[in-house]
Amino acid sequence: MGKISSLFKKNNQPDEADYMELDLASIEKTTPGEGPASMYVKIATINELRDTPRIKDEVYNGNIVIVDIGRLKMDKITYERVLKDLRDVAADVNGDIVGLGDQKYVILTPMSVKVSREKIGGV
Repeated sequence: MGKISSLFKKNNQPDEADYMELDLASIEKTTPGEGPASMYVKIATINELRDTPRIKDEVYNGNIVIVDIGRLKMDKITYERVLKDLRDVAADVNGDIVGLGDQKYVILTPMSVKVSREKIGGV
């Protein structure tokens, strides 16, 4: 069925022909001979205060770090102290720090990378 006629179908159910298979394994593999990136997006989890130095090092090395701070919410003192440390790192490198959602995640960026506070789409 053509694309135009599929728009006017009564049941609005997509045909199998409307989809194509993706080989995700080939997309995820890096190409041999590729050089290292100038910046990486790293994922981290902080369970306690002693987990922060590695995250700080990553930001000082110019990487973006998405940090799961959800487990810290049980200990308000540690939570506040970790956030202060992360804010200080962002200020020190002239980067940025922003919380996501209900403050379960924090994005920490290095110099010259800012996180827009404007949402794209959705309400």
